[in-house]
Amino acid sequence: MGKTGISDHSMRSKDQAARVFHCYTAEDASKHTLSGETYTALKARAYMVRTDSNTDLIKEIDAGIKKEVSIGCAAGKVTCSICGKNMKAHECSHIRGKTYKGKLCYGILSDISDAYEWSFVAVPAQRNAGVTKSFKPKEELSLNPLDIIKSISQDTLITPSQAKEICSYISSLEEEAAQAALYKNHLIEDISRYALLIMPEVSSKHYTKGCINMDVSDLRKLRDDMKKQAASILPPQLQLSGLSEKKTADNTDFII
Repeated sequence: MGKTGISDHSMRSKDQAARVFHCYTAEDASKHTLSGETYTALKARAYMVRTDSNTDLIKEIDAGIKKEVSIGCAAGKVTCSICGKNMKAHECSHIRGKTYKGKLCYGILSDISDAYEWSFVAVPAQRNAGVTKSFKPKEELSLNPLDIIKSISQDTLITPSQAKEICSYISSLEEEAAQAALYKNHLIEDISRYALLIMPEVSSKHYTKGCINMDVSDLRKLRDDMKKQAASILPPQLQLSGLSEKKTADNTDFII
């Protein structure tokens, strides 16, 4: 990370245009190299400041004109795929890119000590090495949190507006989760009370532990079933106040 982006491997500071801030390797098991190995790509994310001096370069990148890139690095050894000799030391006469008895000649880089830079070039040494980008006008960017989350991958960069929507969505989910947890606790408390009536010999702690991993729908069904059982054991009693016997009008209360 931190490597500069220039053009044509120029080492002049004024030619610096971008800088890498994240880099990683990615394998694609469905693809293979010409040598038969699993295709592995080196992917990097770079940032570029929009200034008057690089306006044309940004336009060329957006238009796909400036696309091919190449990496400048220091390798202690370049091994020939045909004879195994060090090509850097001119120990073999094989030419990279040519085929010898059905076997492709290429150089295997080893003892890498540094990666100097990456450059925009006309013809890269590594075929298909270049800039990949995904661009949408701002008016087409989805602000639906679910759409944003579904579109996120290892190569995705989201806008500040999208990040704000995701944060808001997560906050609402956290609030709903808190309310759901509170309701779940109420259900478990109801189940524990009914359990004391139905099976008083069993500690309510056992019910509490067993209910923790149940979802709300199952807890609600269990609560309703136990409520019915509890009602059959101890039917609810009506508590009526203010009732008295019917008074008569024969004045017997006053008879001595």
